[in-house]
Amino acid sequence: MQLTNRTLDELAPGDSAELRRLVTQDDLYVFAASSGNYNPMHLSDSDLDGNGESERVAPGMFVASLISAVLGTQLPGAGTLYRRQVLDFHQRAHAGEELLCRVQVREKLGDGHVRLATTVRRLSDDALILSGEAEVLPPPTKISLQQVEVPGLIVQRHRHFEALLARARPLPALPTAVVCPDDANSLGGALLAAREGIITPILIGRAEAIRKAAAEAGEDLSGIELIDVPGSEEAASALACRLVLEGRVAAVMKGHLHTDDLLKPMLDKATGLRVGRRFTHVFVMDVPGQPEPVMVTDAAINIAPDLPTKVDICQNAIDLALSLGMEPRVGVLSAVETVNPAIQSSIDAALLSKMADRGQIRGGQVEGPLAMDNAVDMGAARTKGLRGGVAGRANILVVPGLDAGNMLAKQLAFISHAEGAGLVLGARVPVILNSRSDSAMSRLASCAVAALHNARGAT
Repeated sequence: MQLTNRTLDELAPGDSAELRRLVTQDDLYVFAASSGNYNPMHLSDSDLDGNGESERVAPGMFVASLISAVLGTQLPGAGTLYRRQVLDFHQRAHAGEELLCRVQVREKLGDGHVRLATTVRRLSDDALILSGEAEVLPPPTKISLQQVEVPGLIVQRHRHFEALLARARPLPALPTAVVCPDDANSLGGALLAAREGIITPILIGRAEAIRKAAAEAGEDLSGIELIDVPGSEEAASALACRLVLEGRVAAVMKGHLHTDDLLKPMLDKATGLRVGRRFTHVFVMDVPGQPEPVMVTDAAINIAPDLPTKVDICQNAIDLALSLGMEPRVGVLSAVETVNPAIQSSIDAALLSKMADRGQIRGGQVEGPLAMDNAVDMGAARTKGLRGGVAGRANILVVPGLDAGNMLAKQLAFISHAEGAGLVLGARVPVILNSRSDSAMSRLASCAVAALHNARGAT
C-alpha cells in the first residue's frame, strides 16, 4: 500500500476521498476480539429475534472506523490526528454488504484544524448508513510511503465445518452404534450430535459405567437406547458389527476404547464389516485461512502402506471428498517433487499418479510426488515449474506413512489451530473415529461427515 498525505496548505474546501469495503463475518469477529464487544447481535450464530437467521449486524463503531481509515490513509492522510467526530446512524450495515465511505473538506479552521463531512452508504441501494462530521489536525509535513506492512490476521473460525453441519442437519438422523461411551468426552460428543439431529445414538457397553459418565457430565439419557455389554470392549464392538449387519445402524462411533479394540471385530471375515477395500483413515481438517477443507490420509490405521494400500487410501479419500461436495485434488506427498529411486514414497507417488491417468483410481485428480510446500502453495509450485490441476491446490494429502500423517494432522491442529473430523472408510458403514483430546466441534463434525458420506452412498 502506498500512502501520500496532504498538508494543511494542500487542502481546500470541496476536496474529497472515498473507500469501498465489503463487510465480512470475519471483520465482525476481529472487531469483537480487538474491542471486547461480544454483543451477540454482531456474531454469526446469534438469532435474537427468532426469525431463523443470524442478525450479523456490523457494530456501529466498526462502520465508523471506515471514516478513520479514509482520514488516516487518504485525506488528509498519514500523520492525521483526530480532534472530534460526530456520528449519526440512520440504518444498519450487515456482513455481506459493500459500503462506500466518503469524506469531504468543509472548511479550514483558524487554529490549524480542518472540518470534514463524513458519510457511509450501502452500495446496493445507496442507503445512508451513517453521517457526521470530523475535525482533525492535518499532518504538518509531507509524507510519501511506498509500502506499509502490517501483520496478517487469520480468524480462528471453522467455517467449513459450520457449512458441513448446515448440510447434514436436514438429513434423516443417522442411526449410530456408539461403542463404550463411558467417559464425558465420548458420551458428550454423541449426545451433542443427537441434539443437533445429526445422529440417533445407540449406546453399547457397560451400562453402569455409561450411566455414571452421564451423571458426572450432567447428561440425560432419557429416550436413548442403551445396550448393556458387561464383557470386553471387543465384545461391545462385535455387537455394533451385528447391529450393522442387521440393518439397525448405519454408522459406528468410537467411544472410550482403543482403536485396535474397536476395529478388530470389524475385520473378521465372517462377522465383520469388510467389503473389499482396506480400512483407511481420513482426517478432514478445517484449517483457518484455507479456502476449503484439507484431508490428511492415512494418519491412524495403516502404518507403512504398500502401493495397493495407497490405492485404496486414495480412492476412499476421493469418494469421501465427493460426498462432501469437494472437487478431489490428491497430492501424494514425498520429501521431493521428482522421482528419486532411493525414496520409495516418490516412486509410489509417481505410480499412483499414472494409475489415476489410466483409470485405476477414479473420481479425482491425482498428482505426485509433491513436497508439502508445492502441494498446497501455488507460488511454491510455480517456482518449481509444476503445472496441472493439483500442484499448489491439493485438498487431499496422501502421506507416505502413519508417522508423517499423524505429525501433519497434529501440526495443523495444535499450531495452525485446525479442527479435525476423523473417519474410517472401507467398511460397510462409516466409522467415526475421534481422539480422547478432540473438541466437541471435532466430534460433531465427524458425525456430520459420516452422515453426508452415508447419504451419498444411499442415493
